Amino acid sequence: MKIHEYQARDLLSRAGIAVPPARVVQTAAEARQAFIENGLARQVVKAQVFAGGRGKAGFVKLVDSADEAFKAAEFMLGNRMVSPQTGPDGIAVHRLLIAGAVDIAHEYYLGLVLDRARATASVIASAQGGVEIETVAHEHPEAIIKEPLHPALGLQPYQARNTAVALGFSGKQGQLFADMLLKLSAFFVRYDCSIAEINPLVITRDGRLLAIDAKVNFDDNALFRHPDILALKDDAETDPLEIRAAEANLNYIKLDGDIACLVNGAGLAMATMDVIQLHGGSPANFLDVGGGVKAEGAVEAFRILLADKKVKGVLVNIFGGIARCDLIAEALIQAGNEVGFTVPVVVRLEGTNVQQARDILAGAKKSLPTLQTATDLNDAAQKIVAATRSK
Repeated sequence: MKIHEYQARDLLSRAGIAVPPARVVQTAAEARQAFIENGLARQVVKAQVFAGGRGKAGFVKLVDSADEAFKAAEFMLGNRMVSPQTGPDGIAVHRLLIAGAVDIAHEYYLGLVLDRARATASVIASAQGGVEIETVAHEHPEAIIKEPLHPALGLQPYQARNTAVALGFSGKQGQLFADMLLKLSAFFVRYDCSIAEINPLVITRDGRLLAIDAKVNFDDNALFRHPDILALKDDAETDPLEIRAAEANLNYIKLDGDIACLVNGAGLAMATMDVIQLHGGSPANFLDVGGGVKAEGAVEAFRILLADKKVKGVLVNIFGGIARCDLIAEALIQAGNEVGFTVPVVVRLEGTNVQQARDILAGAKKSLPTLQTATDLNDAAQKIVAATRSK
């Protein structure tokens, strides 16, 4: 689960990390008033969205007057933000953060992420902050510092001190940094985060160490332990189809292509998207319906897939492991009769009773003329790509 920057700043502040004060507004008039009430000569207006690249997109602006704050807010709230992380359609902005500008001496990157290679969490830090850490890692890998956490003991004080030294901190600033890092790691573990990032972490001209931007994501599977975090969820920027799928216990992520996928199993779904791409198609979604495909799940899955106006065809790739293939075939036919297959649908089934399943699907050709079967995944991908490209 993602939260906004202003929410992350508030959580980090409560964890004892130094964060400059800021106000959240929803209208240009509120932005003007916030500038006046902040009482600072130079302030920053920042769009609150679940995407990076805000500065380059013009959705982070320094302003020197209440009128400039009003104009900046009017622009951001009245336009969709388009960046490499949003796609060409961009995303709407509903909230803005108004904060005092900080006199920065140096910017750093500091974060914790799940390190799957080490099977633990790891600190990632760099003296090159304020830019995308992926870019730094690609162009200057030597500038990235990594420090794994002990799975049971967490980050140790000596590790925090070593990281401070590696970044060039010394004396009082080194102590401040080590203390902040220990607090951030404790926060990461306590709230079951998947990422907790401060970028940039800055040293001000007067020697203060401040977190002036923050990004925090949480493990969805652990939210039952954190009702206070779950209460921060904002569905305004989540695709309505993804919300609908979550309510039906379907793992669905919308993509930019035109071939929808219905698959049972996350790994199989990833492979299905790869093979579609291999044969010249473009996946419209990731959809894992789980191990046992039942009629009600298949019906709702097709309703969600076909609600995407970009979809020109559907590839169903099911391995009958938990559920028998013949039962899955009957569920798919019920889904087709209830929803109506308005685009080509190619079905590849494998597993228990697969021949019976193919016979059932073949018998449904009259009622579902856009339905066809495939012998394997390559055959299925080739058929659905051909069917969608001929439309």
